[in-house]
Amino acid sequence: MSGATLKTTIGVLGAGAWGTALAAMLAGDGTPVLLWARATRLAGVINATRRNPAYLADIPLPPSLRATAELAEMAALPVLLAVVPAQYLGGVLAQLPHDAITRDLVLCAKGIEAGSGRLMADVARDALAGASLVVLSGPTFAREVALGLPTAVTLACEDGEAQWRRLAPVIARPTFRPYYSDDMTGAEIGGAVKNVLAIACGVVDGLGLGENARAALIARGFAEMQRFGMARGGRAETLAGLSGLGDLVLTCASAASRNYALGRALGQGQGVAEALHASAGVAEGATTAPVLAHLATQMGIAMPVTDAVCRLLAGEVPAGQAMAQGVVAELLARPLKAETGAGAPTKLPAESGPAV
Repeated sequence: MSGATLKTTIGVLGAGAWGTALAAMLAGDGTPVLLWARATRLAGVINATRRNPAYLADIPLPPSLRATAELAEMAALPVLLAVVPAQYLGGVLAQLPHDAITRDLVLCAKGIEAGSGRLMADVARDALAGASLVVLSGPTFAREVALGLPTAVTLACEDGEAQWRRLAPVIARPTFRPYYSDDMTGAEIGGAVKNVLAIACGVVDGLGLGENARAALIARGFAEMQRFGMARGGRAETLAGLSGLGDLVLTCASAASRNYALGRALGQGQGVAEALHASAGVAEGATTAPVLAHLATQMGIAMPVTDAVCRLLAGEVPAGQAMAQGVVAELLARPLKAETGAGAPTKLPAESGPAV
């Protein structure tokens, strides 16, 4: 599938790193793309210089990409990618004209709305009734997408295969491959939870605890993602796919992840406020963590890794190296029990007989 012959303009809401990367990728074959930037000045600079000086400044933008600061220009486009940070999505969509006729609204933000606990699809339904919703999620570093490096994502469609057949050729490119799913909930939860787990893995890196510890944390974190995701109605195969495990592996192993970089700074002893201020862009996991922990508690789901991240971010544990290490140690010092809950005792017996 390819969008090489497409002439209809694609809209991208949000000129951050991810929005700029998607816009550049989509416009790379000459497809007209309209990129919305909140600031009029930034839109003008992008059009004049073919660069986004705020994000991915060294990557030239294709001639068929045009920037605007006017939301009204975006409303009538048949395909609109919403790439604003999760906590701002509802506010931006609500500013679109009430008669907006966008047919396919592709949600590219990963997070859970603070205060309401809503996933992005629920936020979008309330703000822009009538649009057909899609979730785009998966292991995607913005720079690599902008450079045209091979990338595969999940495209979870509210309206099923008919929507997929209509939309996939619009978004697919030779180095950008969407895979179909109808599990929007699973795709959204995978993308939101992995941000929190990436902070935890960054802490492990910052403390110098080694690759073994990080691998164990990824595995236990994935178990948390599965428990929460399936309890909310997501499917196990979605959570084990690109938008779940795939994205988790990527963001938990590279400082190119803003959430991982935040965790590493905390593990190295920076204070929470200092680390957040120094973050290049929005680390969604910092906002998602307390919301996720609250929802998990309400549902009776154990998420010790998420809880530990919340304690660090809330300042309940000093962010210096010694106390941060104590939090990680707590994760690894939980009661001895079977890994999967089957085929072994639920906990280690108080006394053991002689070895045989």
